Amino acid sequence: MTATTDILQDFRSTLRGLDASALEILDDSRLARALYSSDASIYRVVPTAIAHPRSTDELSALVTAASQVGLPITARGAGTTCAGNAVGAGLVIDTSAHLNRILSLDPQARTAVVEPGVVQDWLQHAGVRHRLRFGPDPSTSTRCTIGGMIGNNACGPRALGYGRTGDNLVDVDLLTADGHVTTLRRGDFAVPFTQRLVDLTDASLATIRTEFATFSRQVSGYSMEWLLPERGRNFPAFIAGTEATLGIVTRATVQLVREAAYGMTVALGYPSMPEAADAVTALLPFSPVACEGFGRRIVDVVSRAGRPVPDLPRGDGWMFVELRGDDETEVASRARKLVAASGCLDGWVVSDPGQAAALWKIRADGAGLAGVSLNKPAWAGWEDSAVPANDLGAYLRDFEALLDDHGLHGLPYGHFGEGCLHCRIDFPLDQPDGPRRYRSFVTEAARLVARHGGSVSGEHGDGRARSALLDLMYSPDALTLFSKVKAILDPDNLFNPGILVNPAPVEANIRTHESALSPMTISHPEFAADVHRCTGVGKCIAPTAPGGVMCPSYQASGLEVDSTRGRASVLKEMVNGTLINGWDSPEVERALDLCMACKGCARDCPTGIDMASYRSTVLDEKYRHRLRPRSHLTMGLLPMWERLLNRIPGAPSLANAVLSIPVFARLARWTAGVDQRRPLPRFQPSARLASPQAAPAKEIVADPETSPSSASTSRFQTRCDHDKGDVVIWVDSFSDMLEGSDLSAVVTVLADAGYHPRVLTNDICCGLTWITTGQLDGARRRLRAGLDVLTPLSDANVPVVGLEPSCTTVWRDDALRLLSDDPRVRRVARNMHTVAEMLEAANWTPPSLAGHTIVAQPHCHHASILGFGPDKRLLEAAGATVTVVSGCCGYAGNFGVEKGHYDFSVKVAHNDLLPAIEEAGPQAIILADGFSCRRQVSDLIGRRALTLSEVFASHVK
Repeated sequence: MTATTDILQDFRSTLRGLDASALEILDDSRLARALYSSDASIYRVVPTAIAHPRSTDELSALVTAASQVGLPITARGAGTTCAGNAVGAGLVIDTSAHLNRILSLDPQARTAVVEPGVVQDWLQHAGVRHRLRFGPDPSTSTRCTIGGMIGNNACGPRALGYGRTGDNLVDVDLLTADGHVTTLRRGDFAVPFTQRLVDLTDASLATIRTEFATFSRQVSGYSMEWLLPERGRNFPAFIAGTEATLGIVTRATVQLVREAAYGMTVALGYPSMPEAADAVTALLPFSPVACEGFGRRIVDVVSRAGRPVPDLPRGDGWMFVELRGDDETEVASRARKLVAASGCLDGWVVSDPGQAAALWKIRADGAGLAGVSLNKPAWAGWEDSAVPANDLGAYLRDFEALLDDHGLHGLPYGHFGEGCLHCRIDFPLDQPDGPRRYRSFVTEAARLVARHGGSVSGEHGDGRARSALLDLMYSPDALTLFSKVKAILDPDNLFNPGILVNPAPVEANIRTHESALSPMTISHPEFAADVHRCTGVGKCIAPTAPGGVMCPSYQASGLEVDSTRGRASVLKEMVNGTLINGWDSPEVERALDLCMACKGCARDCPTGIDMASYRSTVLDEKYRHRLRPRSHLTMGLLPMWERLLNRIPGAPSLANAVLSIPVFARLARWTAGVDQRRPLPRFQPSARLASPQAAPAKEIVADPETSPSSASTSRFQTRCDHDKGDVVIWVDSFSDMLEGSDLSAVVTVLADAGYHPRVLTNDICCGLTWITTGQLDGARRRLRAGLDVLTPLSDANVPVVGLEPSCTTVWRDDALRLLSDDPRVRRVARNMHTVAEMLEAANWTPPSLAGHTIVAQPHCHHASILGFGPDKRLLEAAGATVTVVSGCCGYAGNFGVEKGHYDFSVKVAHNDLLPAIEEAGPQAIILADGFSCRRQVSDLIGRRALTLSEVFASHVK
């Protein structure tokens, strides 16, 4: 029996004696340990067990039992820390699952009482109607917890105006190693250890007054200044930034601030980013709430990613400043004076909220893309250093020179108003000398920031990334103070060992390095690199953003394992191979089981994780040379079976008749692995062959003049300025042989827009069902056969239009990856379009839909890869009231029909789709171009959803 097994067994036995019910929330499975082995940092530390306490009593019992057996404890909120202070080798306690209530909110006192797992945005929403907010606003506010913010003393852009987390604490309840909860208040000495802290402080006044609180973003180490008599012995504020090394906060009373009524953005341009930083001190007298800086490289990154970049003031370095006040005239006057004093090349006062939002979005998008926009992956580690604002320009120049000296690259940006600089850097962590080079750089960087009077951390905490660097920033006397504080509250080093006091080396336990020589990294290097792109920042565990998709399975279950991050964590452990081993491991199977291959993460994840493609790779490897599930041989090969059926005259009608008999329908579902509650689709003869506009690709390319006769298209030419030329309609397998095809409607609207639509008769399959079931060799064969037909069309500049969004997406996305060695695939991908894209390109004026309410459910692949913008713009131009549903319908191809997935599929539909339909009412038009989405609507509520082409064609006169 190993030592780990021994201590866990002792822990269970002790916990049983304290609170037997707490055993229910303890999980030491390989799956759970994989999910919590990393956070948003570069580190990997596999825990012994994970607990999700449901009450403070259970939390207290966990801590007491762990203390008695010597099991280390790491407290964790959302795990979004990039410093590595939410991973640990012992017991990880996740407070976000259950201890997440807002207990009270007092508008008069402007306070709120919260449990540690409350998400920051939840608190913001609760205060909105009182015009109150919690001041600090880190970029992860949609998922980070108040407990985590207290641990790191989190800040964010508006800490300049509203203060850090520690500045906004009234009191906290702290659970210490003895299992007791103590309420800490300013100047309250009722607790024995508070008097010991005061005595320690009074014995070290000179050290504390000279080394601490030298500027606002000095958050490294313990904030000893709060214990000074002139600071009122502010024990709650002192606890902020201690990174759960002294105890666990179980409840906090936080101060809320009133949001001033009027806001205005000032955009300032400078010759360079360092010159923008030089100007910061000239802006601070105007009381900005936020002052954010960035340079040309960030703007270029946003532009290359295809994100909108509005006009900016002249220059190559920028600062965006937010001013607020209760008098609009005063705010505008202050903004003009700020521009005059700024020394900028060009300055704008932006009063329009839409324009201001577009400008701030550049900063937000650039920050999200900074880690994946260099030639090599960029990592956290030296992420949030800070110096006094008046020295920021000089520090930034020296920092850029240090990067050059080490042959490294980064994209700096930050909270210039407080001297805080963010930068993800392309450390070669997967190389043999990667850890050594990492340590060398951060050590020199710490010396540099110390020379500038700064802090190695400006808002994320020290954690594993920077604790070992504190001796370069603080004197031996200050470090001794930290050790003595730790000894007072946590004498047995129970809480978060290796952080702040007696730190672990910064280069220990680097995740990618530990996996660099694993058998799977060697055999599948591209796959290993892809899964390690997940930085753990956790956007996938936030509510789905408007227009977004990620991550529908997490939205339905609320379980980490069903998030993109959770799945990536399990796959990282599979690549590592020491905790989870093999493509066929049960942990990997569980992690991917409820992934609907929606591709929402491919667009919405800041690091571009594409879990759908990883899932296909896993299934392909898992079943290589093995017997596959029935559903892979039935639904996975559905187009092949459909084509065989169509070769027999009358077979589709016969099949429909047979499947209408209940006993045969049940047998068919069982054979196919389909849930018995799912209605079966009906077959139809080939739609493409029946179309009067049908023609093979060879005929279309050889003689473009053979487009439909004027007699067959003239009735559509009512809103066209001129002939738009030929367009070819590719009819996928779903649209071709399953009832519900909108082919005739597509022909109608394309012809009405001035095109000459031809229906491709060639039998082309994109291999979608082969891809989703992980039969990638079969998918490649079908794609190559399709290229033979589609390439001549692209070479002849004859646009091709797809009907089914998921099949169209294959050519625009999956094919580029699966056939990366074939130069034809990119030409074909560029030539594949949606109906809406073609209509918009023709400047088509749609028929009036005034008075209609439309609930549009974009297929996930449509929203994530193709883009639903053209569809939405056309509907709005037609005068319709449009609600675009975020998230997934839950059907998701074969996922929603497979046995074992039906209930979850319905649950996902209740996330967004069904509530949107119910709210719109029975008269609303339901629009869904995806076959799966239309089936889900029909199956669950018995209503028929129309495609975009059907909606418009029904109104074309």
